[in-house]
Amino acid sequence: MSTVVDDLEIPVPGAVLHGDLHAPPNVSGIVIFAHGSGSSRLSPRNRRVAQYLHERGLGTLLFDLLTAEEESVDAYSREYRFDIPFLADRLGSVTAWLSDRLGTPQALGYFGASTGAAAALVAAADAPQAIRAIVSRGGRPDLAADALERVRAPTLMLVGGNDPQVLVLNEGALARLRSEKELIVIPGATHLFEERGTLQAVAEHAAQWFTRHFASR
Repeated sequence: MSTVVDDLEIPVPGAVLHGDLHAPPNVSGIVIFAHGSGSSRLSPRNRRVAQYLHERGLGTLLFDLLTAEEESVDAYSREYRFDIPFLADRLGSVTAWLSDRLGTPQALGYFGASTGAAAALVAAADAPQAIRAIVSRGGRPDLAADALERVRAPTLMLVGGNDPQVLVLNEGALARLRSEKELIVIPGATHLFEERGTLQAVAEHAAQWFTRHFASR
């Protein structure tokens, strides 16, 4: 089943999440977005990247990793935002739901930002046959810890040239990966890629990575 649906309900164990699915016929694959801490499916940066992917023939699923109640709790307690196993399990449940909904096999990938990148790496390590490619934008792949050695999906890390602490963390995580991997530094970009042209560069690199690896099997 291929469709475009906004504000759809996604049942996962113990919760119902909300997401926006863009999967018209003839897409080369679908990219599932895992947003960072304190964000949601409405992240303007992720939505801009998603729009670019649509223009390149890729489908997307943007969804809220947390329910409204969980977001309220996390806002003052930070109970969920760094609970990578919890977030990875939830991402895995959404991935399984999407596969069931589509009905026919589709190439799937993860686009993770900040802590969402760690969740994407862990979820991909736990389901190595499900995910064809991963892209991390300003991510914290270091938080994936020992799961890094188990990742089989080709992984692209995109880091701002003016985000030195995150760059060091990405370099350390890159060394632990055993899959195909690449680290690209976006010149002039800080952590949120707010500088002119930097988010466009992210979108272009991501589209190339997903397109290449979705077609590789």
